[in-house]
Amino acid sequence: MAKWLFKSEPDVFSFDELVSRGKDGEEWDGVRNYQARNNMREMKEGDLGFFYHSRSGLEIVGIVEVCNEAHADSTTEDERWECVDIRAVKPLPRAITMKEIKAEPRLKDMVLANNSRLSVQPVSEAEWAVVLEMAGA
Repeated sequence: MAKWLFKSEPDVFSFDELVSRGKDGEEWDGVRNYQARNNMREMKEGDLGFFYHSRSGLEIVGIVEVCNEAHADSTTEDERWECVDIRAVKPLPRAITMKEIKAEPRLKDMVLANNSRLSVQPVSEAEWAVVLEMAGA
């Protein structure tokens, strides 16, 4: 099972909004970056990810699950763009800020610490464990 990170501006779509969608989750639509799209193409149902509040907040706030594998993005007729559906699993006991991530030597190679613009990115098993440890999960 692979691990991922999904970024969203909380004033556009927050973790709390994802929680409100329930078990059906939400289409992770509108992604127009090939690398992010390709990451979603690799996802399998049941994969877990972190939910990161970007721009304002700058923190990992929760855990999500892929509940529908890659399919056509409903926000465009352009066949190049696909997305997955995700649902909220649970909030982290304590949000982990970008500042904390960058200060943690074990996360120095994390994509988030080095390419903060990529909206959908992989997270290694080791990075996953460190973030959970930092969050008290």
